Amino acid sequence: MSLTSTVTAPLIAADPDNLRHADAVIQSIELPGQGIPVQDPATAETIAHVPDADVETALAAVATADKAGVEWAKTSLRHRADVLRAWYDKLVAHSEDLAYLISREMGKPLAEARGEVKYGNDFVRWYAEEAVRPVGNFRETPDGGANLLTRRSPVGLAVLITPWNFPLAMATRKIAPALAAGCPAVIKPATLTPLTTYFAVQLAVEAGVPEELVQVVTTSKSGAFSEAVLLDPRVRKVSFTGSTPVGRRLLELASRNVLRSSMELGGNAPLIVFDDADLERAVEGTLAAKLRNGGQSCIGANRIYVQDGIADDFVAALTERFAQIQVGHGLGTGTGLGALIDDRAVAEMKAYTENAVSLGAELLTGGHGYDSPGNFFAPTVLDRVTADSDVATSEIFGPIAAVQRFSSESEVIGRANATEFGLAGYVFTENLDRALNVADSLQTGIVGINQGVPSNAAAPFGGIKQSGLGREGSSEGLEEYENIRFYNVSRRATA
Repeated sequence: MSLTSTVTAPLIAADPDNLRHADAVIQSIELPGQGIPVQDPATAETIAHVPDADVETALAAVATADKAGVEWAKTSLRHRADVLRAWYDKLVAHSEDLAYLISREMGKPLAEARGEVKYGNDFVRWYAEEAVRPVGNFRETPDGGANLLTRRSPVGLAVLITPWNFPLAMATRKIAPALAAGCPAVIKPATLTPLTTYFAVQLAVEAGVPEELVQVVTTSKSGAFSEAVLLDPRVRKVSFTGSTPVGRRLLELASRNVLRSSMELGGNAPLIVFDDADLERAVEGTLAAKLRNGGQSCIGANRIYVQDGIADDFVAALTERFAQIQVGHGLGTGTGLGALIDDRAVAEMKAYTENAVSLGAELLTGGHGYDSPGNFFAPTVLDRVTADSDVATSEIFGPIAAVQRFSSESEVIGRANATEFGLAGYVFTENLDRALNVADSLQTGIVGINQGVPSNAAAPFGGIKQSGLGREGSSEGLEEYENIRFYNVSRRATA
């Protein structure tokens, strides 16, 4: 197949009613000023403007949230739980509004946006329930002379920095445990998709979260923002989701005041399909792991390893599915793949494809952009990708399935672990012993076994190696916002 940089092909257009719904939601958001344009990635149309805060504004937000946090920390666990539950109810009531908004500003198909809304809402419900299950302990010292009590207290003001790819879920996954633990927060959403965060926090205030407690700050000066707020002594916690280089810089800043830090960073997820895998389940799982959010996911399947015996059938079936996917506006009827976030992402996909083909990979479908407005790239399957290809060594963040072949279990484990990243991995096999043994051997914080979407609000999400530290979700996610303290209570001997 020849490699073409762009093609002229019909793309699914947005449904006018869907556009009106999304734009009505945008009009309902109370924005404290204008400055940064927000664009629909499917049309390059500016759909709103959000404030472009300077350092002084950011520090004022820190002061406001910190002051409100003093009273919030004194509230009962039941009060926090009730407020979070009320926020959850608000989010559920506005689920369709949130989905239309996400699709409009981020580009993902409406069906996927609805999935994100459910996922994002689940974090608020989970922490509403988790808030009233405090962890503590009571034990006797080994010498019998005292009792030890362990308690949890809020870590303090949290700075939350979220990415553009899951604008609701990444916000609720950080805000909800912070509030449950008794912490105030300053949240800085990505300027590419800030509207969802503003709307979600607006709903939180309507649900009873004190208006000053969660401050939203948007700025085009991310470096100046981070340096100013992370060096402010009132800040005691930073949680960041984004690239590893930025995460390293934030950790350097956090070290100055020894901040509690959670970092969910880059990934290069291996997906392994063994000969004994159920072909249909493996293809469906790979489709989900690769094309969720258009491939713009930190846990997206990046390196697809397929064992020799099943490789031909697997690649043929995967290629057929990719070729059937309809590309278009996220608010269009029947859209299976929406726009990428910006034109730089499209250029990267073209460069990855050209590099892989130049090194011997076979382009089976896709491999091109579109001669039309918006940031579109076709669902692409590359077979027999070489290990030194850019697409095999970089975090793809787009709709390219890069297939490599392998012969033995020991071989593929070595290749899968030959990366500095360790966020997620996937294993497809009908052999339970193999599934668990390979999962144990993968150097990742998350493993999906015979499924392509392992994320869940009840699970501790996070990576190892250069993919970060700390966990989000589950009870572990609440601990990230808590200090552990112990009291040593002396016992006086009695006659």
